[in-house]
Amino acid sequence: MAEIDYYKTLELDRSASAEEIKKAYRKMALKYHPDRNRESPDAEQTFKEVSEAYEVLSDPEKRRLYDQYGYQAVQGSFSSGGFSWDDFHHFDDFGDLFGGIFESLFGGSFPGARRRSGAGVRGGDLRAHYRLTLEEAFRGKEADLSIKRMENCATCGGNGCKPGTSASTCRQCGGAGQVRLSQGFFSMVTTCSMCNGRGQIVSSPCLDCGGQGKTQKTAKITVSVPPGVETGTQLRLSGEGDAGPAGAPRGDLYIVLEVEDHEFFTREASNLYCEVPLDFARAALGGEIEVPTIEGTIDLKIPAGTQTHRVFRVRGEGMPSVRGGKGEVRGDLFVRVILHTPRKMTARQKEILAEFAEIAGEEVRADDRGLFERLRDGLKEIKKDWLG
Repeated sequence: MAEIDYYKTLELDRSASAEEIKKAYRKMALKYHPDRNRESPDAEQTFKEVSEAYEVLSDPEKRRLYDQYGYQAVQGSFSSGGFSWDDFHHFDDFGDLFGGIFESLFGGSFPGARRRSGAGVRGGDLRAHYRLTLEEAFRGKEADLSIKRMENCATCGGNGCKPGTSASTCRQCGGAGQVRLSQGFFSMVTTCSMCNGRGQIVSSPCLDCGGQGKTQKTAKITVSVPPGVETGTQLRLSGEGDAGPAGAPRGDLYIVLEVEDHEFFTREASNLYCEVPLDFARAALGGEIEVPTIEGTIDLKIPAGTQTHRVFRVRGEGMPSVRGGKGEVRGDLFVRVILHTPRKMTARQKEILAEFAEIAGEEVRADDRGLFERLRDGLKEIKKDWLG
């Protein structure tokens, strides 16, 4: 192949980042892929040039040599005669790029392409829900759960065979679970249709599991719930899901948490909110009141002249942050005071309040009815006057 400008091939500046190189390669590789350009005789050659440019520019050492010394410095890294398909088998993202194309064309995968972790082998993932109180969410806890999951059959040991018998190697795939097919320029790998990817044929299936090698059982699982969790928090327990086939790894277990509503506190993120009553004398004169927290009580200082519904912020008395790390990071407690008016008073209390109102220049009503009762009765009187 004649010397080419790799940056120009991928339509990039020489200062392009690794991510920009990868994006440009994916875009142009899909654009010039031979299977998408069957009528263009130049597409295959352009595709090879794009792929060669990516191999050099995506490798930091090859790129450094190319930038410093030019094409001759990296020419020897290709097979004789220029580009070779074999050079791509070590690429991490090659299978991700073309996997969709090959699956849509052939129903299989490209040889050398990466397989998703556990795809077709690893056991299934499970999901469970767990409810806990606000206090438990504050402290964290060790929670015990009962989970129904698939376990290896105790009778056959997970191989699916009737005791005393064994599985035979699949003749079609030779025990690989996959077969390689070729179509024109490409070759692909697909799941064996005879054994469904297991690589073995069970002629005499186990009676307890029906040849599946697994049965459903209830497992006792203990999960550590960290302090500060909230509704929707999801915990992942690796390897606690369904058993995999033929001794393959288990899937994972996901625990979705729900924190119950509290009778006194409401919560927003790591902050707590509450309301407490405040008597008239303390609101007017000031003082201290006892306020409950999630882990006890504190004394809250009330300044003189405090109005009803005023909110006080108590720092560090909220919930811990689940992302706080080793150092404890807690939210705040917001306390709203609600002025409490006594419904029943002694004669002496009424006398003192009347004297206070007189000194303050306020009109004193010797009427024990509430405001709405007085308004209602007053409207009745007005209505009578109108009607005569």
